[in-house]
Parts: sequence; structure tokens; C-alpha cells
Amino acid sequence: MGYIPPGNINLTLARLTINRGMRQAWGFILAFSCVEVFFTFGMMRFARWVSSDVDIEAIKVGTFKLSFLVDVFMIVLLLVMATLAWKNRDKVHQPKAQEESRRGSVIYGLVLGVLNPVQIPFWLFFGNYIILHEWVTTDYLSLVIFSIGSGAGSALALYAYAYFAKYIQEKFTLSSCLINKCIAIFLYCLALYLIVKQVITYWA
Repeated sequence: MGYIPPGNINLTLARLTINRGMRQAWGFILAFSCVEVFFTFGMMRFARWVSSDVDIEAIKVGTFKLSFLVDVFMIVLLLVMATLAWKNRDKVHQPKAQEESRRGSVIYGLVLGVLNPVQIPFWLFFGNYIILHEWVTTDYLSLVIFSIGSGAGSALALYAYAYFAKYIQEKFTLSSCLINKCIAIFLYCLALYLIVKQVITYWA
């Protein structure tokens, strides 16, 4: 559910698929999904503790709310990724070797899996919701099964984006330059949305 809407992860994967092909996209997907399994398990255990008597909106780091710091981190991450996509829009990727290129995609997936702060508020709220409604029990075996399902679900959603990106490129013979530009503009728009959201929250 979390990876169905367009975001920095699935759009980055779409760009990777178009520039490097489905083989490298699979390396990214599998690496990212493995991180998702462990991250989901940890966040669900944390959500169980939070569901007792902790107000998520009241959590602060210093003088700043946790939600504000997550948005700031996301703004920086989106701007960096959008700028890289824009700068490399005219470059054609020529891998030195297939194995090296695949290894790079795997590492890229692992890094983005760890540096994905959107997961934190998503699992805090969604994890809280399903625990309170008793859709999943919080013993270790149940959470392990749930986390594996979460990893498989993220892999399926990301594969759908990769396949769709490849299909669109082949069907309409779109250039990598045009697609990189579109992805960069979309990421800039996401960053702008978060900035406007924080400005409105500040003045409200």
C-alpha cells in the first residue's frame, strides 16, 4: 500500500529500469525489499509500544516535532535525487561490466531502503492502526510473517513500476532524457509540496 503512490523510491526505480534495464532493476527491488522486511519488523515492535500511551504527534527531538524533522529530511532527499536526475538527463549509462552494474544496483537498493524516512510515519500510524484493530497479533512469529509479507508486497509494487516504465519506453519510444526530466520535475514538485505544507502548518 505504501509504495503504490508515486514517490522517491518507485520513481527512482523507474529511472533505473529505463537507464540500466530490468536485470539491474531486479537487483534493486530484491535488495530494497529485504531491508523492508527488517524495517517493518522493527517498526511494528515500536508501534506496539507506541500504541500503549505515546502520542506520536507530541514526540519531539530537541525543540522540533518528529514529523517536522522527517519532512525536512524528505525535502533534502527529494531535492538531491531530483537534481541528480536532472544533471544526468543527457547521459547514457554504459555499464563497465554486467556484474559490477548489478552490484551497484543492489547497493543502491540497500542504501535507499535504509535512508527512507517515509517508512517511519507510515508504519507508526498504519502499524498502530492494524494493532489496535487486532488485524495482526504482536508475538514474534506473527510479526515475522507479516514483515515477510510486507517485503513481498513492496517487491510486487516496485516490479509493477519497473515493468510499467519499461513498457511505456518501448511503446512510445520515449528517450531516457525525457523520462529523466519528467522524474526530476515530479520529485521537485513533491519537495515543493512538503515545503508548502510546512509553511501552512507554521502559519496556521
